[in-house]
Amino acid sequence: MLVRLFPLIISHHLHPSCPRSVRRTLRWSVGSFAAASRGLRSMDPGAPTTNSSPTPAEFSAESTNPAATDTTGGQEKTPPVGLLPGETVVKEGKATILFPSANEVFYNPVQEFNRDLTCAVITEFARDVLAQRGVKVVVPGEKEKVVVSLSEETNEADVQTEEKNGSEEPAVTATVGEKCERGLRVLEGLAASGLRSVRFALEVPGLQSVTANDFSTKAAALIGRNAQYNGVSHVLQASCRDASMLMYEMRGKKDRYDVIDLDPYGSPASFLDAAVQAVSEGGLLCITCTDMAVMAGNSGETCYSKYGSVSIKAKYCHEMALRIILHSVDQRAGVYQRYIQPLLSVSVDFYIRVFVRVFTGQAKVKNSASKQALVYNCVGCGSFHLQRMGRRTTNGKHMKYSAATGPPVGPECEHCGQRHQLGGPIWAEPIHDLEFVQKVLSGVSGNPSRFGTSKRIEGVLSMVTEELEDAPLYYTVDSLSSTVHCNTPPLLQFRSALLHAGHRVSLSHACKNAIKTDAPPATIWDIVRCWEQANPVKREKLSPTSPAFKILSTKPSLEACFTVREDANPQSRKRHLTRFQENPQAFWGPKARAKVGGGISADLQDKRKKCQNKRKNQLTDSSQLKSFPCKKFKQGTCTHGDKCCYSHDPEQPDEEKME
Repeated sequence: MLVRLFPLIISHHLHPSCPRSVRRTLRWSVGSFAAASRGLRSMDPGAPTTNSSPTPAEFSAESTNPAATDTTGGQEKTPPVGLLPGETVVKEGKATILFPSANEVFYNPVQEFNRDLTCAVITEFARDVLAQRGVKVVVPGEKEKVVVSLSEETNEADVQTEEKNGSEEPAVTATVGEKCERGLRVLEGLAASGLRSVRFALEVPGLQSVTANDFSTKAAALIGRNAQYNGVSHVLQASCRDASMLMYEMRGKKDRYDVIDLDPYGSPASFLDAAVQAVSEGGLLCITCTDMAVMAGNSGETCYSKYGSVSIKAKYCHEMALRIILHSVDQRAGVYQRYIQPLLSVSVDFYIRVFVRVFTGQAKVKNSASKQALVYNCVGCGSFHLQRMGRRTTNGKHMKYSAATGPPVGPECEHCGQRHQLGGPIWAEPIHDLEFVQKVLSGVSGNPSRFGTSKRIEGVLSMVTEELEDAPLYYTVDSLSSTVHCNTPPLLQFRSALLHAGHRVSLSHACKNAIKTDAPPATIWDIVRCWEQANPVKREKLSPTSPAFKILSTKPSLEACFTVREDANPQSRKRHLTRFQENPQAFWGPKARAKVGGGISADLQDKRKKCQNKRKNQLTDSSQLKSFPCKKFKQGTCTHGDKCCYSHDPEQPDEEKME
């Protein structure tokens, strides 16, 4: 009934001088709103209409032109006319999202890099997959790629095969924003506002359908509005389902998705089992983990319960987190005779992001045990050793599998005499497909105006291409020098010393001063000893039981050369690429979890400061403590009486604290 009254209400409140075209537009918007609200109610019959349907003021905002919004990105300072009080329009990439001010639907603006990188990866994935289906992907702003063959000999059979395929099935062009019948089927299991899915529909070519799912009825309603507001309703469908149940229902070979994106608030562990079954053969899984405290070693037992691996609090914790999630996905895929092939794994800021392809094959699944490894980490000096879970040997055309032998370390560390921690198992194989990463890097660097974070993507992917594939985990130069209490050697000199010793070395995108190398820990500590001889420490101040004393008591077995080599400085560092971006703004990081009924203060700074920095000005006089109430006195357990340095005034409020 309320929907029928909207045209009358709007016509009544319009100024007489308002043009007829505006009146017709508003009436059309109200009619569209009614249709959209009926569709959303049919999607969730049990949901109240007040929560799942947009209000008139909300939908009148959809009649505004997205091109009229601020094109500089971010949230508008002045909301467009017709929006609800406090409602904003968020523009990111080519998408324009209507977003409520209340924290009813989760949105994190600092993950723009994550969404940009995902669009770039899916674009290259679509280019590879659709080429086999006779579809050519066209990206706006991208120049025609010319493939040059360096081989002098040409295989005539391959040329004839290509000509035959080309004559039988002509190429079909797929562009952004258009539905491709041979294209990819994409699922975003936890879509929230639908921003990521809208960007897929607007920026990634070659898509047949995009399903944006969320369990919240308010989020599903917002997804439907944003799809219509951006003109992608023909490609994007909103869904209000449990993500796991939706994926379990799509396990059939003909029903599986080509791409599944999981970006939950926290751990994705509860969705992995359904995801590895619902992705198609050779399909792409995009997984985000934001529970870095668990995966970085603060709670090893919790990490084991979620991912089947024990995390360690070490300097290499960020790369270890990547290898933990890869191990977890591979382990769950193995239950269904499937295995994974990592394409790209990045650890940035406060989260990690992995892109893996999933295949089926019983023979390949047997290799899984030899791809996992336990980690022995010394608590004294930080040296680590990897122990493979299985052993694989080749006997002609046959593959033999056997149990691994170990451990690779003794009861005590051979360098400092301390004990070892046991972590893992983790993924011990390469975490990137360098050929695929190079394609993504070429696509981003060749079209820098496509993404707002193109410079950062180029910097991170450039470092990824320079990383050693067969050297899991890394050391940090500052931790090595801190162990022996000497000054830190320059990064280039330490890298040069490893190169002079005949070993390979690289940096890591996961840490600024990381050293990835194939050199054993004994060689690394010999180089540290040589550096300490040129920059001696006061041995008399070292405890005989300390790791520094035992390490420096051993003479180095090699003569380290710290002369800087030309190849010690990688190209990404020479070109001054944006490899590790600084925080773009104050209080930058993960936002608060979305609540069902909103109920969050508009000013989040008050909540952040509530339990932090209570005493910015340190107390210099104990008499100032009288301004604080005594907690034990309130509980009736204070035995100091009048001698207590805190206040026993029962009328003093708890909020009376020093700033």
